[in-house]
Amino acid sequence: MSALLWGLLASSSLIIGALIVLARPLPQRLVALVMAFGAGVLISAVAYDLVEDAFEESNGWVLLTGLIAGAVTFYVGDLMIDRMGGANRKRSTGAQAAGGGAAIAFGTVLDGIPESVVLGTTLVAGGGVSVAMLAAVFLSNLPEAMSATAGLKASGTSSRSILLLWAGTTVVSGVAAWAGWYFLGSAGGGTVALVQAFAAGALLTMLTDTMVPEAYEFGGPSTGLATVLGFSVAFGLSTLA
Repeated sequence: MSALLWGLLASSSLIIGALIVLARPLPQRLVALVMAFGAGVLISAVAYDLVEDAFEESNGWVLLTGLIAGAVTFYVGDLMIDRMGGANRKRSTGAQAAGGGAAIAFGTVLDGIPESVVLGTTLVAGGGVSVAMLAAVFLSNLPEAMSATAGLKASGTSSRSILLLWAGTTVVSGVAAWAGWYFLGSAGGGTVALVQAFAAGALLTMLTDTMVPEAYEFGGPSTGLATVLGFSVAFGLSTLA
């Protein structure tokens, strides 16, 4: 049950981000810079909590296989969702109006599953949850929800529907964290490493496909500074943990 609770805690920032925007609309530039910060946090988590651990537990071929498989899987899934109408699910401009509600929901879940599964795998060894990974998931989810909520609100989606979307995603993310712990609890180090590398590939693809372009479009040159700040904060948490 602890994996489920940690997953719910990490993804609860989706609801928090939505509530912030619904309570008081934020400037688009601010949302973009917060998203850039979240991207930096995730890049750090991928580098030091996923790729490094996966390499230490296996070898370069396992790492390379997982990275490619994760990237291709996310790319194909994202492409299918785009064609269903979910291409603009994280846009803050209201472009979601042209998409389908189901596609947006599926896409939101697709974006959150890899990081949640990895969070669950940090409990496999029997120790406590990775504080760095927990912080990375929490901090990266916040701007994602803020940007998408701003867009959904601008497109005319009701506050109730928006909150239901994020609540559902939070529950699915919690279950994904539990699944990562449950199904990999008795797996060997090589299998866990493959899953970590797979998630790393999926997360990097998601970052460059959705978060980074959106952040730069509305954040401008300052996006780079915000990204480095997020990376530095996450790295600091990783070293302290």
